[in-house]
Amino acid sequence: MQKIRKVTARRIVGKKSVKEKVYEYEYYTLPLNIYIPRSVIEKWGTEFVVVRDDEKGTITIMPRKLAEEQGIKIE
Repeated sequence: MQKIRKVTARRIVGKKSVKEKVYEYEYYTLPLNIYIPRSVIEKWGTEFVVVRDDEKGTITIMPRKLAEEQGIKIE
């Protein structure tokens, strides 16, 4: 049995001080603090699908656009 849910990546902006200079950086995460590279966000967007398969014991995370191309029904 598969359970499918839609999630959105959060944009996190951080600051770090090194020798009196302040550097600012950003990154994207999904729930449970799963890091998503910026290149993936730029290519596919911020909406993702989490597919949990209880029979196989796997969790698959993929961009929503890719899931739609593969024919996965998203509610």
